[in-house]
Amino acid sequence: MEQLKFDTIILGGGPAGLSAAIYASRGAVSTAIVDLNMLGGQPSNYLELENYPGFQVVGGYDLMEKFEEHADKFGVNKFPMQEIKSVDLKNKKIVTNDYEFEAKTIIIATGAQPMKLGVPGEKEFVGRGVSYCAVCDGAFYKNKIVAVVGGGNAAVEEAMYLTKFADKVYVIHRRNELRADRIVQERAFKNDKIEFIWDSVVKEIIGENLVNSVVLENVKTKEISTLDVNGVFPYIGMTPNVENISGQLEQDARGFIVTNDTMATSVEGVFAIGDVRTTPLRQVITAAADGAIGAVYAVKYLEAQKEATPV
Repeated sequence: MEQLKFDTIILGGGPAGLSAAIYASRGAVSTAIVDLNMLGGQPSNYLELENYPGFQVVGGYDLMEKFEEHADKFGVNKFPMQEIKSVDLKNKKIVTNDYEFEAKTIIIATGAQPMKLGVPGEKEFVGRGVSYCAVCDGAFYKNKIVAVVGGGNAAVEEAMYLTKFADKVYVIHRRNELRADRIVQERAFKNDKIEFIWDSVVKEIIGENLVNSVVLENVKTKEISTLDVNGVFPYIGMTPNVENISGQLEQDARGFIVTNDTMATSVEGVFAIGDVRTTPLRQVITAAADGAIGAVYAVKYLEAQKEATPV
């Protein structure tokens, strides 16, 4: 197994990781990205993005390709498709099936993924009527009918956002009352475009080329019904990708990594950026900004360590 050493290793090659790679390599430190998949992260799967500054409309894959080309310009070392066997944050060591990496700093950019409904049709219609980001995709549902699944702040707030475009927004919740903050609930209840379907869960998402309906089950009566919709937005929570990291640093109750304003974690020399950390907004632009901050302070950390080393 080949052993490799770098000043900074970035775990994850989405927008946060690629942004960090650009800033770290420009800081004249040896930089590598290690990822389970091909680089680009979740945005590579988005058909179009309409809210990234400088691009009125850009394909998600195309934008991430530009990120990667920018990183290539500065000689970033890339290790995609690596099966990670272990991560030792304290000692800055990462072991994959192919390599043993050792670093002076680690930047965690492993992202998060929406919790799935786990019903037939969900996976098949992602990007064709199933979306996990109303801010990203809401404009595609102008004058259409959509359903939001969930009852927390995210679900209700995103339902409110979708009323800017859709003619009708159903909020499907498995309980008979919302978990969202009272002020958020009150705003939603006053919105004529929103209709609540209580005590119900989605059992199946149906369509041909695009979504055209969902099958619902009332959890109390067990009654089955069909609801005609053009889009489904599940908002039942996000889960961080921390499989090889959990327990080694401070995390919140949901597992997201706690950082300070410089993206530093509770482990010295380890930074976390993007969706994997506690953050109020998960977007490509905020991930890229996190990457810039985290990398700059990782470089500062390396410089401070160098100055502190006895000659």
